[in-house]
Amino acid sequence: MSSKRLPYSTKDVEYDNAKFRYRSPLKVATRIFSTNGICYDYGRCSIGKFLMLLMIGGLTYLMIVHRSSNHLASTVALQNTTTWDIRDVKKHKIIGRLWKKPPRLPPQLSPDDIKNTSLLEWISRQKKVKEAFVHAWTGYRRYAMGYDELMPLSKRGIDGLGGLGATIVDSLDTAMIMGLDEIVYEQGVWIEKNLMERIRTKGQVNLFETTTRVLGGLLSAYHLSGNERGAMNTSGIYVNLKDGLSSTAEVSSLQLEFNYLSKLSNDPRYGLKAMKVLEHIKALPKVEGLVPIYTSPHTGQFNGENIRLGSRGDSYYEYLIKVWIQQENSRDNLLKYLYDMYIEAMKGVKHLLVRKSVPKGLVFVGELPHGSRGSFSPKMDHLVCFLPGTLALGATKGITKRKAAKLNLLTTEDLENLSLAEDLLKTCFEMYSVTSTGLAPEIAYFNVEGTSEQGLDGGNKSSEYINDIIIKHNDRHNLLRPETVESLFILYRITEDPKYREWGWQIFNSFEEHTRVDSGGYSSLDDVTQIPPHKRDKMETFFLGETLKYLYLLFGDKNILPLDKFVFNTEAHPFPVI
Repeated sequence: MSSKRLPYSTKDVEYDNAKFRYRSPLKVATRIFSTNGICYDYGRCSIGKFLMLLMIGGLTYLMIVHRSSNHLASTVALQNTTTWDIRDVKKHKIIGRLWKKPPRLPPQLSPDDIKNTSLLEWISRQKKVKEAFVHAWTGYRRYAMGYDELMPLSKRGIDGLGGLGATIVDSLDTAMIMGLDEIVYEQGVWIEKNLMERIRTKGQVNLFETTTRVLGGLLSAYHLSGNERGAMNTSGIYVNLKDGLSSTAEVSSLQLEFNYLSKLSNDPRYGLKAMKVLEHIKALPKVEGLVPIYTSPHTGQFNGENIRLGSRGDSYYEYLIKVWIQQENSRDNLLKYLYDMYIEAMKGVKHLLVRKSVPKGLVFVGELPHGSRGSFSPKMDHLVCFLPGTLALGATKGITKRKAAKLNLLTTEDLENLSLAEDLLKTCFEMYSVTSTGLAPEIAYFNVEGTSEQGLDGGNKSSEYINDIIIKHNDRHNLLRPETVESLFILYRITEDPKYREWGWQIFNSFEEHTRVDSGGYSSLDDVTQIPPHKRDKMETFFLGETLKYLYLLFGDKNILPLDKFVFNTEAHPFPVI
């Protein structure tokens, strides 16, 4: 899922500027890794030092490399049976310092596979997604390199996510998965030259965005580059997890990243600190497993009664099941409480939040703005479209439905959740199909018994669901979000139903038709119900980091990044199951 919560700031404590005199990366790593006791007092440590850990630990492994006289080569596979063909990368005077091993690329298809006409069609469609990524990256590189995001109409960059070059780091593993060596090279050069300095000069950063995008993106790229063979030495650097957190989703969506960091560094502190948040939430009162969207950073208690699975609530539910899946050896003992919390929450969703629209009966998830004793709101954010994929993962744990059924692994609860996942994904797709542009609004309302709002449809009069979905004027924008294509990718992998690929192809074509900017990049839209739609002049980083990545994987080989071996964080960065 994309970055979904409203922005907030967390103020860093003062940096020790003496530590940032220029030194080579290796000398910095040596000095810091040999210094113990730098900040062991919980609450005194800065986000900046956490990022220094990331830069010095992860990037030292990622970028300090040996030279190769002719080309970079690697035969590390994403799975045991896959062999990767690495192409030559153009030589440069500093290329030797960038990558110890090049990215893992998609496997080459056998001659027998190429004969398959249907397969050829999907290869062609996947290539179109890759071309879209290159077009998006070209616009960003040309007009906004080093900024967080591109304004494609103004042809300039903008910083809204901490000024750490978010598009570069967030899209790095997408470029690696697509086998775009030259782009990976460009991204690596920028990271090596600039990211540490950016971190040094920032007085405050957003902990959630920095963890899920920057830490998540670099950890994923670290794994995909084949470097996960030794452990990072991170002694003497500590992490502060408590600054300024206020939304439940943000508090509870750091664990995948810190668990994996602990695994790589052989230092359990990062994962343990992050997991204490979920252990604390376990003991808090809930409404049939559902939780309010705000949490006080001072008391640790929930604030208010607003319950929803959209902004500020979404990834809490996502991470319950994903953290459980990630920690394979602890599923049946230490972390069983996460699975139990997830199952209870999904029962609460079905009982309190799931309704059907009229007249055609689309299944949707609404909200309880005033808690379980208040009125029900038939409002559903596009963000909620992460839920079908999460339900499917929770049901089969990442293997196909066919395989799970053959092994007799599916409970009645699992089958119910899979059915709900398919129903909800149908609704998410119709949120696209009902509009004039074929692109979903940020928020939709649904007609239910006793309510009716005229003149607020999506504009596509041929849609069967034109009277079921209400799109209010303030909600008609599209931010290039990934949640629906994320769920299409997961449901296709699990159900093997080809309709999900076809739906994804329709959505991709609508992005191409209405959001592409000829000079480079793609733009968010103001109103998806109007033709032509007015562009908003903003290309969100998650369009490259998530939306195009999920579409590329949806159209590609099902054996790449298998869902029982990898867990995608809320910004679509894949981590291996531990």
